[in-house]
Amino acid sequence: MTGQLDPCALSRADFVATFGGIFEHSPWIAEAAFDAGLPAEAKDAAGLHEALCAVLRSAPRDRQKALIDAHPDLAGRLALAGRLTAESNKEQASAGLDALTEDELARFTGLNDAYRARFGFPFITAVKGRGKAEILAAFERRLDNDPEAEFAEALAQIERIALLRLQDLLP
Repeated sequence: MTGQLDPCALSRADFVATFGGIFEHSPWIAEAAFDAGLPAEAKDAAGLHEALCAVLRSAPRDRQKALIDAHPDLAGRLALAGRLTAESNKEQASAGLDALTEDELARFTGLNDAYRARFGFPFITAVKGRGKAEILAAFERRLDNDPEAEFAEALAQIERIALLRLQDLLP
């Protein structure tokens, strides 16, 4: 792996500094994965993703809920105020969510509010590689989910976001 980042060769501090932001505002996942011992497969994005997701999947529900709650609304107040993490800002911009018309912004705001009222947490979807229309369609479709199914879908989307972020860092 000459010249490439090897997660298994990093100190705990360097590992957490490098991978602590993979899951939004939740470095505890990287910390716990490192502390559990990284498998040899964690040298690439897929292997490290599996190690990190194992921590998330085994976490108590309240920690999973805190992770969901750590995510910003799509095209929401934090985005408008320029207060997203660098990763979230880049991802939302890649989907055109940083250049919405007034009508589109009103639609996202209404859907964010309806979603939070129904489920009690923000709508989460991996937006990288998706357009506004596709995201809005998913938003509307998922409003019909039952709360348990949507909690599981939010975690699945978080795992997808994490994989995409890891693929940007590792081969």
